[in-house]
Amino acid sequence: MDKKKEDQRMKELKDRYIRFDWAIKRLLRQKANFGVLEGFLTVFLGEKITIVELLESESNQQSEDDKFNRVDIKALNDKGEIIIVKIQNIRKLYYLEQVLYGMAKTITEYISLGEDYHKVKKIYSINIFYFDIGRGEDYLYHGLNHFIGVHTKDQLIVNTKERSVIVSKLSPEIFPEYILIRINKFDKIAVTPLEEWMDYLKRGTIRPDTMAPGLGEAREKLRYYSMTPEDRYAYDEHLNAVMIQNDVLDSAKLEGYLEGLAESRAENKEKGKGKGLAEANLENAKKMKAMGIDLEMIRQITGITL
Repeated sequence: MDKKKEDQRMKELKDRYIRFDWAIKRLLRQKANFGVLEGFLTVFLGEKITIVELLESESNQQSEDDKFNRVDIKALNDKGEIIIVKIQNIRKLYYLEQVLYGMAKTITEYISLGEDYHKVKKIYSINIFYFDIGRGEDYLYHGLNHFIGVHTKDQLIVNTKERSVIVSKLSPEIFPEYILIRINKFDKIAVTPLEEWMDYLKRGTIRPDTMAPGLGEAREKLRYYSMTPEDRYAYDEHLNAVMIQNDVLDSAKLEGYLEGLAESRAENKEKGKGKGLAEANLENAKKMKAMGIDLEMIRQITGITL
């Protein structure tokens, strides 16, 4: 039995895979590894994606203050569209504002002042959250600009004539699309390619018989023990840093909750005292009135208005 357990443990160690956030920052920028990233994009965008090149941006630099992997991958596909992949490991205020800013900045980066607007590129923003954000039951959300009639509630659709003469593109071909992936909300047994990718993103597991686009390549190229000892050490330090940071944030959140609870109890206690005193004064006023005491005298004694 001990031998079986040891064999199982060694197998698990051998099949341990690098987290996607680390891989996307260190390994998947190499053209030889584009297959993993292309598979990921194909599954989550619902169409075959081929990466032509990775685009540089200010936020994908491997700097010291970037150790929590606020990852930006900017890829250009074979349609000339830009795809942004952002991964957030730790909780952060104004994350959606950051997503919007990144999208706007990307649009302006690829069109110069004075150029025609037809050069504006279609952009997809894929955002992976390793923490809870907002309310909702699904683990995958898709957002797209639509124009809805204020009174009629119908959707504005550009017809064929207008499209060929006046308008060159439909709004879905122009406006950005947003994919929000909420890792913590995934709790299914992986069956579909999408679920297999979610399972890998959350638990780091990949089925040996996987047919999901990109995951077969990931099994071969993202093994923990395929990294050099130096890279394994840096990877372990990264995981440790993320755990510590999230622990600090959880502790701060708990302390803030407890402080708020204590303040609320103290405030309610004071309110209770005030309410009790007011009720007592009212009761005394009624008794004094029944005894025929002058109303002005009652007001002065109890503080209750006439």
